[in-house]
Amino acid sequence: MAQSSQVLETFPNPSPGRDYAIHMQIPEFTCLCPKTGQPDFAKLALDYVPDGLCVELKSLKLYIWSFRNEGRFHEAVTNEILDDLVRATAPRFMRLTARFFVRGGIFTTVVAEHRKPGWEAPARVDLSGFDSQSSTNTGEAQ
Repeated sequence: MAQSSQVLETFPNPSPGRDYAIHMQIPEFTCLCPKTGQPDFAKLALDYVPDGLCVELKSLKLYIWSFRNEGRFHEAVTNEILDDLVRATAPRFMRLTARFFVRGGIFTTVVAEHRKPGWEAPARVDLSGFDSQSSTNTGEAQ
């Protein structure tokens, strides 16, 4: 059985000359409420534009597991995870969104971001004019 770990492994960005986005969904985050000791559950979304390094997925999974028995406030754990990921990968941009399940009738969402000094996101290319099925062969003559 795999053991949780605080070690985040990385690998070289295969396309460091290009800005591209990596999106990860982590649907099973768990930590403990530091006040009650009760489990807190969250869905995490990690979005980043890598620079020289990317985070390796298995090490990220084991790192996320390491919080299961740790008491953390939602705001603190979200920022701690972002800080550790930024320290490991030094990305151009990184955003961590933590959507915590209801606790005491309150849903909490925490969004933390990092932006490399001097980095600006490129202008977004609008492709909405293309039909989403434009490459699907429907058998109809065009």
